[in-house]
Amino acid sequence: MERIRDVRLARDMGIADLIKLYGEIHGFMAGHLYKAIEILREMKNTCDVRFLSFTGNLVATGVRGIIAQLIESGVFNAVVTTCGALDHDIARSFGGVYSKGFFDADDIELRRLGIHRLGNVFIPVDGYGPLVERIVRSVLSELSSNNPGKVWSVREIIHEIGKRISDEHSILRAAYRTGTPVFVPGFLDGAFGTALFMFKQFNRFDIDVFADEKELADIVFGSKRMGALIIGGGISKHHTLWWAQFKEGLEYVVYVTTATEWDGSLSGARPREAISWGKVKEGSKRVVVYADASLVLPIIAYGVMYM
Repeated sequence: MERIRDVRLARDMGIADLIKLYGEIHGFMAGHLYKAIEILREMKNTCDVRFLSFTGNLVATGVRGIIAQLIESGVFNAVVTTCGALDHDIARSFGGVYSKGFFDADDIELRRLGIHRLGNVFIPVDGYGPLVERIVRSVLSELSSNNPGKVWSVREIIHEIGKRISDEHSILRAAYRTGTPVFVPGFLDGAFGTALFMFKQFNRFDIDVFADEKELADIVFGSKRMGALIIGGGISKHHTLWWAQFKEGLEYVVYVTTATEWDGSLSGARPREAISWGKVKEGSKRVVVYADASLVLPIIAYGVMYM
């Protein structure tokens, strides 16, 4: 067994040096964080399909720009996320101003002021739902006029929105520029989906809801080796794992979560449970990091991209 060594900080040490210290600290999540970076670095060099799965709440934070970087740099080449991620990315790309707030704010007062609260992030009502729906309707109108009779996939619509974004911190822009497909299985669960629904009530605009699944299936079945970074839980985590099982599971996987497994929820299930479903391979390299992603994702991303 390798001995745990005491560490000391140096005034001029860099992030790479700090990451190496986590490997020496080892207990308790420090060792898991260090292992996560090692696994993802190896995944980047050995897997042809590399999934990035995350929940929408992160896109309301400054971590949004880091997620975009991970896509731009080519670390990941397929994204599975939630409708909330689309909503926040579109809103912030087109002028929505998200502000630093606090958890113990008076929510009744915020409601009266026209401010949504997402944890300790304040979001003006006018800079969220109405803005997202207006942008999506505008894009759909353009697509409908220029491509009469075309049947669209949701992934294609997301791609077209990313094409029209100039914000360098945008996840959808990064996906468009790198040709990275963004899959949102729960696309109706937010302002983006509501805008699609309402537009279709008054316009001829056809969507093939199974087209994304066909594309995702082709990616999975055509893969040689698959890996994933799965941040948070819910539908984005499940959909990534669900499709992985049809190619004998992921060979590399890192979970970042604060959920527990004792309630039997998928969000809290550890990678080893996924082995029983065939979603993660028996001989896979895997680890779960129990931490707030806003704290550890910047460290993980740096280690994977620059070390």
